Amino acid sequence: MRRLKITHLTQYDYPQKVQFLPHQLLLRPREGHDVRIEQSRLDISPDAVVKWHRDSYDNSVADVSWKKASKQLRIVSEVVIQHYEEAPLDFVVSPAAVQFPFTYDPAERVALLPYTLSVYPDDVPTLREWLQAFWQDGQRVETYALLDQLNRAIPKQFEYNVREEIGVQSPAETITKGRGSCRDFATLFIEVCRYLGLAVRFISGYSYGPATAGGGASTHAWSEIYLPAAGWIGFDSTSGEVTGANHIPVAVHRHPEAVPPVSGRFYTEKPLEKAAVLTVDVQVVAVEAAS
Repeated sequence: MRRLKITHLTQYDYPQKVQFLPHQLLLRPREGHDVRIEQSRLDISPDAVVKWHRDSYDNSVADVSWKKASKQLRIVSEVVIQHYEEAPLDFVVSPAAVQFPFTYDPAERVALLPYTLSVYPDDVPTLREWLQAFWQDGQRVETYALLDQLNRAIPKQFEYNVREEIGVQSPAETITKGRGSCRDFATLFIEVCRYLGLAVRFISGYSYGPATAGGGASTHAWSEIYLPAAGWIGFDSTSGEVTGANHIPVAVHRHPEAVPPVSGRFYTEKPLEKAAVLTVDVQVVAVEAAS
């Protein structure tokens, strides 16, 4: 078991006072057999009313509202988790799905349908062309071997860069530019797998490693594919690895742009003189077990 402390700061500094409209926060890790929350603290300034609910994807969502206007919005989430996933490759796929192509069981197909539908249908020709180097129609291959090959190919072929812009690049855009962020790489992998008929979902969360232990990092993105009998298996297309104890999922969705950590709007009586300054700082560190 690994014990991790996640500190996530989001701060907006405005040139004048603004009135905040309701916001939604996706900052609380998804608990399960592999992740347990030991401690959790959410500090928001100015003071806000916070109400929690589970959305249709079973994400834990904080609904936040304010009465007071302010020149600054500061949100600090601090969570300590216990992570029990130590053998990410220790899973068994149903015999019917060991070889690709395969079809999902009709009983599961209904629930999985939203995760098989493309978000970028216009990109299919570009995806098909890129996929030709790894798989061609009618070819019979080992399912995991194909997925592993696709996942490893993305960080090898495309340059990783941090994009501050809101949103996600389309897969065709990532292929054409030859570069992208973690969310762009995850989206490319997702859409390729959906073209193959597989059920895949987008994951927003945190990763643990040298880049996050020192602070100054941001959230991470990857994907999970549903493999019969094995369940949802995570693939990190930024590192080319299967996810494990270094990955902490927070939110899942079929659409890669639907689960930002912080979302909401504000209004002012007169236009802003200049844009707000956004500061994001994520730190994930290993901590000793409580005595």
